[in-house]
Amino acid sequence: MSSDTIFLIVAVVLIIAVLVAGAILYHQQQTQRRRLLRERFGPEYDRLVATTGSSRAAERELDARTQRAAAFHIRSLSAEERAGFTSRWQQVQAEFVDNPKVSLAHADDLLGEVMSTRGYPVQDFEQRAADLSVDHPVVVQHYHAAHGIALRHKKDQATTEDLRRAMIHYRTLFQELVSDREPAIPSHTIVSHAAE
Repeated sequence: MSSDTIFLIVAVVLIIAVLVAGAILYHQQQTQRRRLLRERFGPEYDRLVATTGSSRAAERELDARTQRAAAFHIRSLSAEERAGFTSRWQQVQAEFVDNPKVSLAHADDLLGEVMSTRGYPVQDFEQRAADLSVDHPVVVQHYHAAHGIALRHKKDQATTEDLRRAMIHYRTLFQELVSDREPAIPSHTIVSHAAE
């Protein structure tokens, strides 16, 4: 066997070893990224996997949301704003007793105002929910549930009990948005690999 052949065999073995090591490293990074996204987004990750039918598609969507949210200027509410919104929320809840259907619409409108004041872009429901999921991945599930009931209500398919549950879901989201707490995990902590 000539030295050129030996050199060629060694070179091929080294190239294969580098490729295998690179593939292993890439797989480990993707596994860690998937774990971080699951920890970060919790039920929203699972909801997106179920909706898209693919963990990769869900992860791309969550990466896109995280990148979009990085441009937002989210702020806490001032004490005066918090008090004003809380007072209005109490009126919406009191209104529920006499007119649950109108109260539900007012609750959704008030949540939109709170989101806008905090710095979230307020567009259609799907975009609002996607934007909220970055900083509030658990309570955004309440928003999805309440919205689903509101849609059924528009088709006259929701009972008064359904409307009551929707108000409870809205209240959970409202309390989270007006609270003084910062999100558990800031938007910038997940490194995006959407281009990969």
